[in-house]
Amino acid sequence: MNDRPRQLVARIRSELIEIERVLHRVEEGWRRAQSTADDYYLDSVALNLHGFYSGLERLFERIVAVVDGSKPSGENWHQVLLQQVSREAPGIWPAVISEGVSAQLDEYRGFRHVVRNVYTFSFEAAKVKKLVENVRPLFTQVSAELLAFAEFIEQQD
Repeated sequence: MNDRPRQLVARIRSELIEIERVLHRVEEGWRRAQSTADDYYLDSVALNLHGFYSGLERLFERIVAVVDGSKPSGENWHQVLLQQVSREAPGIWPAVISEGVSAQLDEYRGFRHVVRNVYTFSFEAAKVKKLVENVRPLFTQVSAELLAFAEFIEQQD
């Protein structure tokens, strides 16, 4: 295996550890928001949900750059990237993530856009709650799929 795929495998594993740390902050912030009714914790949770998706998106960008040799561009490149990693290149590489995981991640992509473009006092607690409740099982699944993809890359040596 040459250096780029080897570095990619290491990056996948290290980024998953960092994203796990972000999830801990999501969960702890949510716990505090619920126990104190302090809206500032809701802001923290929203920012860390943003970080959760952004970390995965950076990883997806790196994967397609190394494996596919190209990254999407244009106004909707974020959506195209998510679609790109959920499709296999027959005979070349498998899908990085399943279509089901991609669909779930799309909710976090959309929320990340909200975090970037609205005032924090505009966050809907019910929407944040739904994302918080779903983030741990989603991360478990996306981690398993990313690690399986990393194993595929290692086996190509």
